[in-house]
Parts: sequence; structure tokens; C-alpha cells
Amino acid sequence: MISVQMGEALTRTGGVPLADVTFLEKAAQQTVQSKNLYTEADITVVLTDDAELQTLNRQYLGVDAPTDVLAFPAGEVDPDSHALYLGDVIVSLPRAQAQAVAGGHTLKSELQLLVVHGVLHLLGYDHAGEEEKAAMWAVQARVLAELGCTVFWPPVG
Repeated sequence: MISVQMGEALTRTGGVPLADVTFLEKAAQQTVQSKNLYTEADITVVLTDDAELQTLNRQYLGVDAPTDVLAFPAGEVDPDSHALYLGDVIVSLPRAQAQAVAGGHTLKSELQLLVVHGVLHLLGYDHAGEEEKAAMWAVQARVLAELGCTVFWPPVG
């Protein structure tokens, strides 16, 4: 099951311009299925603000700056349901909005990109080395194309 939640800061301010977030659930599920290891896994996607991303980035990665997306792998199995919990993907909604404007595409496309990217990290992909980066970007582009997403990072072509 994919759970999409709003961070406390967005809930408090009512700053969520999305009436329907099922497209984020679909993006996460499509990414999980791309690995061909899991038919289903549990993931939590949290939309929040830059301040929360900066706090998490500083606390867990030692980088005192906001970022667009962070992934926190869990890889745990629920003892009752036996469902695999892959982890959490945390997305900065203000950063996604700014990147969508800068890139000339929709907020929906930017959020799809960030969720796919985060879930790939939960699945063990990384982009630290050139080979790892090429493998991750290839899967990311394929999943985004399957979703009908109009934006790719890095740009294809």
C-alpha cells in the first residue's frame, strides 16, 4: 500500500494545491513494479516544506540545506501482515513547485519525477558513480515514460 501524507507545515497552512494525489500512489507503485522483485510493498510519501527537508537533510546526511526529495529505506516486514515496508519518500512541495516553473512543466510531472526518484533510492538505486547513475537514470526514464510523464531528469536526448 502506498500512503501519501501531508507534512505538518503544509497541513497547518493549508498550502496543498493538490485535490487528488492518486497519481503519486501510481508513480510509487509503478516504480516498485519496475524492479520485478515485489508485486507489492508499503511506502509512505510525505509532501512537506523546505524547512522540514532541511532539518532532515541536516540530521541524517549532515547537509544544512533544503533539497527536493529524500528517501529513507526501511526494508522491514510487518510481522502481522507480512507486507514489506520499503520506507519513506519525503518531498518538498515548494521546491517541486519552483522546479516545475523553472523547467516549464507541470507540478504533477515534477512530483512524479521526485517520487519515482525517491522510490528508486528505496529499491537500492544510487547515482554516486557513473555506472550506478546510468542504471538509475535509465529505469527512472522508463518508469516516467510508462506514467506518461512529460519531464525527465536528467534530460533525455
